[in-house]
Amino acid sequence: MKIKGESYRSVWVDRDDGFSVRIFDQTRLPWSLDILRLQTHEEVATAIATMQVRGAPLIGAVAAYGLALALRRDSDSDAMERDAAMLAATRPTAINLRWAIQRMLERLRNTRPADRVRIAYEEAALICDEDVAQNEAIGRHGLTLIEDIATAKRARGDEGPVRLLTHCNAGWIATVDWGTALAPIYMAHDKGIPLQVWVDETRPRNQGAALTAWELGSHGVAHTVVSDNAGGHLMQRGDVDLVIVGTDRVTRDGDVANKIGTYLKALAAHDNRVPFWVALPSTTIDWTVRDGLAEIPIEERAPEEVTHIVGRDENGTVRSVQVTPDGTAASNPAFDVTPARLVTGLLTERGACAASPEGLASLFPERSDWTRPRSDHAPSGRSAETNQAG
Repeated sequence: MKIKGESYRSVWVDRDDGFSVRIFDQTRLPWSLDILRLQTHEEVATAIATMQVRGAPLIGAVAAYGLALALRRDSDSDAMERDAAMLAATRPTAINLRWAIQRMLERLRNTRPADRVRIAYEEAALICDEDVAQNEAIGRHGLTLIEDIATAKRARGDEGPVRLLTHCNAGWIATVDWGTALAPIYMAHDKGIPLQVWVDETRPRNQGAALTAWELGSHGVAHTVVSDNAGGHLMQRGDVDLVIVGTDRVTRDGDVANKIGTYLKALAAHDNRVPFWVALPSTTIDWTVRDGLAEIPIEERAPEEVTHIVGRDENGTVRSVQVTPDGTAASNPAFDVTPARLVTGLLTERGACAASPEGLASLFPERSDWTRPRSDHAPSGRSAETNQAG
């Protein structure tokens, strides 16, 4: 994607030194475009944990480069395993993180220590390239949904835009490029389909109001930020044609873990017969988990994200202000789980499917052994902690 006419990915190796990793500091957007230089795996871990870099596909890619940085310091096998475990523990819910680290280890364990740095950078770059290709394919498949809605509206004599609602940020800044939920929107806009995007503010961190609005505005897509509680009202009024969101983990039964508040949007969409679609690369599917509510660990983040809010004051200074009384306790679950029964369908790089074992098996037949009934499947008794390795 482009910023002021210049093409960017969300992570890249520094062109001057050839080893450090560059990312955008997402905690500074939309007020300033700060590019961070990460030189150690500890800096990568901090960037992921503090959400300077975020988005399930992107943190997996950045963590892969983090392991490459770790190997520059010590390519011994024991150190590699230790550093990989540290990186994998930075965020508990998004499965892409563990998937990327596991993929790196599978490639590196059978590599001589002297060759590991070179191989690690090659594998991390391949992960990034594959993510871009997957997200572009998701965009093409999702574009069909938007085109069908536009055609149906015109057939009814409705010349208005296709009205979409999205939650959190599932755009290019959350992936290596293109995005998941926003990729179809960008493609539809570029084809000249009139659009109106309702952007949930996404409390408590406001990724929608800050990041999604910044992305859409930079690309010229018409959008309006709404409070998180407004989505149901808009659907009741008939002002939403399609809900499309991203996800941090999808179970083999089609349950969806995404940013807190997604479940409420799915309930409202179901009640108002609005299609509710989830866009994801296959790296976000956790084939080892069946029951999202019981088995997906939900990250509990710092209460300060709820008790305080970051914004820019009238003098242009970005600062944090407290919005609750002194001494008030706050709970901050970062994600919720939307049951598959509320999901119209899943958009993957291989196409669209139902949010069900059968639907996923139709697109990923090589995984069909994981989608058999529980009684036929040996790993079904594994705990959530064990399943995180998937």
